[in-house]
Amino acid sequence: MTTPGLYHILTISTALFFIGIYGFLTRRNLITLLMCIELILNSVNLNFIAFNKYLWPEKLDGLFFTLFSIAIAAAEAAVAIAIIIHLYRNHHSVDVESAEELKY
Repeated sequence: MTTPGLYHILTISTALFFIGIYGFLTRRNLITLLMCIELILNSVNLNFIAFNKYLWPEKLDGLFFTLFSIAIAAAEAAVAIAIIIHLYRNHHSVDVESAEELKY
């Protein structure tokens, strides 16, 4: 079996990115918005790995950037889930419109 080329991986990454952007712009549920942000971050991680493999295979910079990005995404998800749980306990909803008081 042949390995997929750079253009194939970039096509998948682009599809993930735009699915995440579409979901982020059209959904009103905070948990769905969080999942869309994770899709966008995963498309970026896929780009890091693909460019590292095909442009600089002897270096590990893309892998380290990906690991750092995964750690940041995990911390972001933990904080966002804590905020969503707090919002649900106060308003009994996870819609974006019920989070108006978090603006200021």
